[in-house]
Amino acid sequence: MESESAPGRASVFTADFTSTAQWVAGRSWAYPNGGPVNPGDDKLDHLVEDPAYSRSGTFRATRRPDGNWDAGLLTTEGSDQGFMVRTGDVLEARVRLPAETGAWPAIWTWRDGGQEIDVFEYHPDNPDLLELSNHVCEAHRYHRDPAVQPGAWLDVKVEFGLRSVVWWVNGARVFSDGRGVGRGWRAYLIVNLSVSAGRYHPAPGSEQTEMSYEVSELRVYRD
Repeated sequence: MESESAPGRASVFTADFTSTAQWVAGRSWAYPNGGPVNPGDDKLDHLVEDPAYSRSGTFRATRRPDGNWDAGLLTTEGSDQGFMVRTGDVLEARVRLPAETGAWPAIWTWRDGGQEIDVFEYHPDNPDLLELSNHVCEAHRYHRDPAVQPGAWLDVKVEFGLRSVVWWVNGARVFSDGRGVGRGWRAYLIVNLSVSAGRYHPAPGSEQTEMSYEVSELRVYRD
């Protein structure tokens, strides 16, 4: 199937979050020793395999008695299919942003200690701002947009270009980094909801016990 917004490219991956062949839940080598916690990155996450936290496409976090939060994460790394995006691919996703202070949703890539491209990150304390990052070649953009707000639905798209990674939000091209990912780049997908610990963004208030965001669609297209 060809995408109207990625003409000439065929669909090579359609996310089925219920699929244990596509996705592994509750662990990632992007976290120390595969998880379940990553406090060095200012996170309160405690990754869980419980399908109620991720497999429906609604990524949830709930407060634990120890002060951490049980949180949902899915990755293609370690799955039976082991799908990786690669240079030239286009990823499209539809997401509903969270509203709760401390929520830290993201779609990103990872392999062998790096290869990270952030399709998006969001923090509700900056209600109109998306963070778009290429950590492979160190490029970054804070994108402000009135359509970006707590609880809003957004269409996001990224082309992992050889010489430039390009981001679109709701059909508008918002950032071309002029750096790219280089030839031969490839990486696994991660979709998750983290919880901020308070160093860079406010942590959840004591009255907060749960939070969520939703990914209703995620597809990858390739030439």
